[in-house]
Amino acid sequence: MPYLQLDVNGHFSVEQKKALAKQLCETYAAMMTVDIRRISIAIREMGEGGVWRMIDGVPTPVSVMMCDIRRGRSAELRLALAQQLISDCVAGLGLREDRFNLEFTQHSGDEMVHPTLGGYSPEWSAEETAT
Repeated sequence: MPYLQLDVNGHFSVEQKKALAKQLCETYAAMMTVDIRRISIAIREMGEGGVWRMIDGVPTPVSVMMCDIRRGRSAELRLALAQQLISDCVAGLGLREDRFNLEFTQHSGDEMVHPTLGGYSPEWSAEETAT
């Protein structure tokens, strides 16, 4: 944990996906003050016509990111993180910001296990969750 899952239409090179994964990890680690080794990224290429949303009554190709996050982060911090992650995806893969959704799922530390990092994720201090 955290786990960011990006569903996109089309296909991208391994180098593009690798560069985006690196950027997303760096953004998340810096903004959320977490160990970068805990972050996992999935970039799922759904193929042409794989992800849709109705826009003005017409099914339109879009991109969606699901972002598992530690419970207790402020709404302001989550919004700032979402805006930066979306910006990273726009810059890295040329995705359209106006055709992008980001959703958060919040978890406590005992719902995230990293065997190589000692088991459960540590809980945040009150100071960290306030930002």
